[in-house]
Amino acid sequence: MNSTTNTSKLSTEPITKTGKGLTAGQIGLFTAIVIGVSTIAPSYVVASTLGPTAEAVGTHLPAIFIVGFIPMFLVALGYRELNRAMPDNGTTFTWVWRAFGPRAGWMGGWGMLAANIIVLSNLAGVAVDFFYLFLGQAFGRPELADLATNPWINVATCLVFMLGATWISVRGLHAASIVQYLLVGLQVLVLLWFTFAAFAKAGPAVEFSMEWFNPMGIDSFSAMAVGLSLSIFAFWGWDVCLTMNEETKNGERTAGVAAGFTAVAVLAIYLLTSVAATVFAGVGTEGLGLANPETIGNVFASLAGPVMGPAAILLSLATLASCAASLQSTMISPARSMLSMGHHGALPQAFTRIHPKFGTPAFSTIVAAVISTMFYALMRFVSLNVLNDTILALGMMICFYYGVTAFACVWYFRRTLTASVRNLITRGIAPLLGGIALLAVFVQTVIDSLNPDYGSGTHVAGMGLVFVVGVGILILGAVFLIGARKRRPRFYDTRPETRYVRQDLDQG
Repeated sequence: MNSTTNTSKLSTEPITKTGKGLTAGQIGLFTAIVIGVSTIAPSYVVASTLGPTAEAVGTHLPAIFIVGFIPMFLVALGYRELNRAMPDNGTTFTWVWRAFGPRAGWMGGWGMLAANIIVLSNLAGVAVDFFYLFLGQAFGRPELADLATNPWINVATCLVFMLGATWISVRGLHAASIVQYLLVGLQVLVLLWFTFAAFAKAGPAVEFSMEWFNPMGIDSFSAMAVGLSLSIFAFWGWDVCLTMNEETKNGERTAGVAAGFTAVAVLAIYLLTSVAATVFAGVGTEGLGLANPETIGNVFASLAGPVMGPAAILLSLATLASCAASLQSTMISPARSMLSMGHHGALPQAFTRIHPKFGTPAFSTIVAAVISTMFYALMRFVSLNVLNDTILALGMMICFYYGVTAFACVWYFRRTLTASVRNLITRGIAPLLGGIALLAVFVQTVIDSLNPDYGSGTHVAGMGLVFVVGVGILILGAVFLIGARKRRPRFYDTRPETRYVRQDLDQG
């Protein structure tokens, strides 16, 4: 859906429509960063991954977060360069398509969509758990928290959360940003409260050591790969800033800056909270230990009371707010990716439908919500630990599509790499190293997840459920590619325009 703008009205109507029908210039740098932090959902990530990560790498939590941040930062440099050259909200799909062709573009876009849809279901699941935990704490009735273990009540409540998030998303980025300011502010303040309280009350659980920051102290590469997969998941979401590039003021540059600031801010939060939690509780498998199997999927459930006392309910509320905020903001990425894929001809034209009042990709948003809810319902009835298994499968998806995008950056800019030192680093060395690191984690995770005991121990036909979900989704994408190619040969049998980069950017 294309729209034209009368240039004579630009001075009085600064908000215009993009080529896809979206409203341009809705948000600025600060709002983009807030939405980026919201999508990552630091409070939710700490609650759900600190335990599994501690189980894998012990006290080396800070080290694994730093190591996980490095490939993300390197890949982010490549993303920034691609965004400057091709500001398109299809991001991975568009950039991989331009670099490697339509079939690779489809698989890259498929990996990104799969990751977002999986995490939407995961976020909804955690939101349900904390919703009933919060009710139990608020009314002094612990049995209310047990309602989350009933799969029928759980899935029904998940559907309600999905409906609310979809409604806000359809109303547009401006409406969403107002909600995000409140929810992100709440979770950051409560996390800082938890951190300082944990340091203040720290007992003899474990003595702090700078060795925690040494990744070489991790026992094996398999343990490193598990920790990295979880760490990469912990940082995942900053690229939502780039899917909003067509709706951000000066999006060619602002979106990349927002993504970088988002990743650095979240790293600081993770380092503080991981050290504080380790000093207070240790990484043991009993009691308050972070690796206790009974609380490994939600460390805040056991730490909130001992650390924050009567204010423990705020931590449950903050994590609930974190999930709710991320549930809404995460919908931004798949909706706009599907819009772009429809706009370029890789998906049916129905995905280009724009809401006539709010100027948002309403149809794509609803499709993402429906598929995510169905996936969550299926996993809830199949998996013994749906949240942990989906996080591990999600890490596999993230490594795949981030890695493909990083390699696309190197290949797309291959003729300009020697134009300057900056080009060589930001378009070549950095994304190449980041892509190789992610590829290594992806391969190791595939190998390890074949073991039926990997993750929750749930298995299908003798293979771990994480492997079945992660690899199965990629295979399903290849099958859908065959069907899509038959239905839309004009896109899939045509080479992309190779001179997409503007001359001034091409020259560095």
